[in-house]
Amino acid sequence: MDVDLLAASLRADARDLADFAELLAGKLESALPSHTRVERRRAGLLGPRRVARILVSMPDEHLELLSGPSGVQGRWARVSGGIALKHETLQLDEWVQRLSAALAQEAQRNTTSRRTLGELLI
Repeated sequence: MDVDLLAASLRADARDLADFAELLAGKLESALPSHTRVERRRAGLLGPRRVARILVSMPDEHLELLSGPSGVQGRWARVSGGIALKHETLQLDEWVQRLSAALAQEAQRNTTSRRTLGELLI
């Protein structure tokens, strides 16, 4: 799986950051439900539920995207034995690149994941 192609596909899906978080959450939930947790919050009493947090848990790293009124923030953590050893705050482009690399690595480990991750490119 081409990491750069996957990253470009993820970036191209949205024109603004809120839409990006919504589209990415939907794709990850459908492609990798066992690795993805999405938290949504309502904007006001009657507002729509929007993505507030996306967490993608891989065996050796966690990638988290926080979306709020001030924008989108990416976080990355190196994990060993279920314990986060190192944390980094990332710019969105670098976060997308690391997510793409993690997804490509998962596709190499698992045939089912490879098939479903191919859907992200469609």
